[in-house]
Amino acid sequence: MSEIQSIAEIQNFDGKYPKQLWHLSLVEMWERFCFYGMRGVLAFFMVDQLHLSDQKSNLQYGAIQAFVYAFTFIGGIFADKILGFRKSLFWGGSLMIIGNLILAFNPQGLFYAGITLSIIGTGFFKPNISSMVGELYHEKDNRRDAGYGLFYAGINVGGLLGGAMCIYLGKYYSWHLCFLSAAFVMAFGLSTFIFTKKYLGPIGNSPLLHLEKSKRTIYEIVVYTGSLLCIPLIFIMVKNTAFTDYFMYTIGVVALIYFLYEIVMIKDRKAQYKLLAAFVFIFCYFIFMAISEQSGGSLSLFAKDNLDHQIIFMSIDPNVVNNSVNSLFVIVFSPIVGILWLLMYKRKIEPNTVVKFGIGFLLLALSFYVFYATRFFANEQGISSLNVFTLAYLLLTLGELCLGPIGMSIITKLSPKKMFGMMMGLWFLSSAFGQLAAGKLGAEMSSIENASLMTKLMSYTEGYKQLAIYSLVAGLALILISPMIKKLMAEVR
Repeated sequence: MSEIQSIAEIQNFDGKYPKQLWHLSLVEMWERFCFYGMRGVLAFFMVDQLHLSDQKSNLQYGAIQAFVYAFTFIGGIFADKILGFRKSLFWGGSLMIIGNLILAFNPQGLFYAGITLSIIGTGFFKPNISSMVGELYHEKDNRRDAGYGLFYAGINVGGLLGGAMCIYLGKYYSWHLCFLSAAFVMAFGLSTFIFTKKYLGPIGNSPLLHLEKSKRTIYEIVVYTGSLLCIPLIFIMVKNTAFTDYFMYTIGVVALIYFLYEIVMIKDRKAQYKLLAAFVFIFCYFIFMAISEQSGGSLSLFAKDNLDHQIIFMSIDPNVVNNSVNSLFVIVFSPIVGILWLLMYKRKIEPNTVVKFGIGFLLLALSFYVFYATRFFANEQGISSLNVFTLAYLLLTLGELCLGPIGMSIITKLSPKKMFGMMMGLWFLSSAFGQLAAGKLGAEMSSIENASLMTKLMSYTEGYKQLAIYSLVAGLALILISPMIKKLMAEVR
């Protein structure tokens, strides 16, 4: 019976992918619809409906996204230690649905209340699917990268649909409908998990099964109650971005101390080196996110004001392109990049993971030089070419494909099994700091109040040139230190 499959039976699958991966990818796809749909409308909604300035909107966007990812670190720890991945995922998904229903009921009046619930919910939901995917594979199974590649494609199908649909519904129909669609899709995703979880065997069960049920229930209720008590605190901090900074710096220090404590407690030198290598990847991901995550903030506002509606021979809303073209390119080019790595591997010329990260940064640099180049295609009103903007996104996506799919995979390869949740949480926490930095970088570019469209164009594109330089330096530095990181990784590819 599939309900009582052991871990060994699940991991001993035929073919390229275990069947459970399809279920988990489907659940994550619908959650990503909800997440990317919300991400794509945040900055636009705050300027258009809450009447915030571009600068304030960028800072708020960075704060909201930072909290979303910071809570994945906390959610990952509670899943590891108390709830297990399944209960954590169900609790998080339920809070996300309620948060989006609140937004659908009164988008303008209850914006921060709905967003606060969505933040906590995503924190409990997001790291756990990724961790369960890792458990479907034996530690030495070389099919794991392909599995994460498929999972990554599933994420982006959700991102494509959510990114396009939510902004379109909000701009042209109703903001109520925009947020209601996210709630409905999240409910569908959670239902998918409930009906397919029986195939996961023991994967995702509570780590406290050795305790009696009453004691286990008390621990779980404490986690649920604690997360609800956070609501007013997060509500205040999201509205006042200065408080977000204090919170993030505090959680950053705490996370670093906790990570170092876990390294010391392992006492296995080889495992310690691997965790240090994992930390290098996590830090690089922070830098990558700080630069690339302009898409939900400054690039969203740039698309709103400074782009025409023509892409090749079609007329399309620039915000729809901004929100969904990255996901579309991931779906199209992910298999091609995967085949390219495979061909290079067969010829024994495949770059190692660190060099791949470096190449990712070089492509990111090139993409932001093209974003900068949109200034040379602008008319006298400050309206530039959507085609050039889309080309920049293609380069950004190719850079992302050198990091994203292999990033999650390498973290699970380098981490001991009992630390999967925490390390995936740390991966997402680095993204939280990236989001916070992205908001601040975007705010710096849009610091001129009531500027003309041409002034905005010049200000944003000058900022994109600076980001291109940062990316270039990071990429070259990574390639130079790659032999040292490779030594820390030992046998892990």
